[in-house]
Amino acid sequence: MRRLPLFAPVDEETFRRLTATAFLQKFPAGADLLTEGDPVDFLYILLDGSIELSGTWNDKETTLAVLGPVSTFILAAVILDAPATMNARTIGWSDILMIPGAALRAAIEEDVRFSSAVALELSGCYQGLVRAIKNQKLRGGLERLANYLLAQQSRQGGGPTLTLPYEKRFVASLLGMSPENLSRAFSSLQDYGVIVDGPQVTITRPAVLERLAKPDPLIDKHLPTDAILISKADRERNLQLGAHRAAPLSGTV
Repeated sequence: MRRLPLFAPVDEETFRRLTATAFLQKFPAGADLLTEGDPVDFLYILLDGSIELSGTWNDKETTLAVLGPVSTFILAAVILDAPATMNARTIGWSDILMIPGAALRAAIEEDVRFSSAVALELSGCYQGLVRAIKNQKLRGGLERLANYLLAQQSRQGGGPTLTLPYEKRFVASLLGMSPENLSRAFSSLQDYGVIVDGPQVTITRPAVLERLAKPDPLIDKHLPTDAILISKADRERNLQLGAHRAAPLSGTV
């Protein structure tokens, strides 16, 4: 826990108080951690496994995000002491660190460095939200899928074949599509060199697919994943640096 970016700058006394009431719990697949509208008693930190965050309205449900380790979730609601605005459910066996909300709010008030770390974490979450909204509103389904595949390819080492990290129904929901529309989109991408075999996807004509996708560093997360614990804020900084370097020069000095 001490190595997590959110807690690295915390002084020893604050860290001791936070850990004194925290506990680690293992949940099986399909465990409901949060339900929309319920009080939020804990900050959840996913250390191992995967979590689906979803929202519902009028008997409809959509996947908002799928989280892997190491991720915090429901931080904003904990700080506000507000009801949950999303559901959280484990996809597979998951190890989750749970910190009581009251202890976290007290630590924010008492420890300036912890307050700064929380602000950075929330800033990274906000930047990610802006990316997701731009992706949904500015692109069609085929373009969203093409960029999703390119992002996964980069994260998985850049080879021609990648593995979809989730079931296709999760991928469809993440991209704002029905499973049927996702299937049709995969079929359309065959003309762009995409071959699908179950969860395996092979990109045989990457340049052609990129011309369709038009990836944008201000929208897409093409950073490779690794074992280094990096905060959402640092990941956004790296993405912004990449965007700055990729921007065309408007003139000479």
